[in-house]
Amino acid sequence: MEILIALVVISIAAGAIAQAVTGMGFSLVSAPALLAYLGPREGVAVVVVLAAMSSVFPLSRQWRSVRLGSAGALLLPILVSTPAIAMALAGADTRLVAVAAGAAVVAGVVLLARGASWAWFRGLPGALAAGVASAVLNVVGGVGGPPVGMYAANTDWNPTQTRATLQFVFLVQNLVTAVVVGLVAPAWWMVAALVLGTVAGASLMTRVSAAVARLAVLGIAGLGGVSLVLANV
Repeated sequence: MEILIALVVISIAAGAIAQAVTGMGFSLVSAPALLAYLGPREGVAVVVVLAAMSSVFPLSRQWRSVRLGSAGALLLPILVSTPAIAMALAGADTRLVAVAAGAAVVAGVVLLARGASWAWFRGLPGALAAGVASAVLNVVGGVGGPPVGMYAANTDWNPTQTRATLQFVFLVQNLVTAVVVGLVAPAWWMVAALVLGTVAGASLMTRVSAAVARLAVLGIAGLGGVSLVLANV
């Protein structure tokens, strides 16, 4: 048990660093250890609370760079579909949904990394699709980041705009998801690990170039897709 707790602490701190530097990644990094420690239901509830907290400090420093139009287009389907998805999937076996979503994320990341660019994905249709997919993954496993990360990687946002917009979207999304799935307060030592990781990440985030930031977002999204597949097959 002590080893698992240590892994939880490390994963929370590492996830907070990724969140501060790229605008996403907290849930993808920390969710596996938290779900193993707390179980699927309580684990998801704690993950989304911590994920919301991980966005607060970075967003407070970059809120002027939020692309409000794009954020609104992403949040509209998230806010509308999250309660419906939670009700539809209540008590259901969500492994097939997670595997299919993970495979789609991996395929999209590979295409984007190889230079693909989809004009439709930058507009409202892409934002709606990314928002609904993110809502499904957040309810299923607390990892709604990959579809939104793919959307961001397909835009021409600079690193500051990417971080700020993603932080804003994930803050709102995770607060809504926390209310829908049921609020569960994280332990004090989880919050402490989050604070340490956030401080460390904040010292690094302004040193990341546009190319590295895009690669990091794609890499985190890809790892999230792979983990969804491996955890549910």
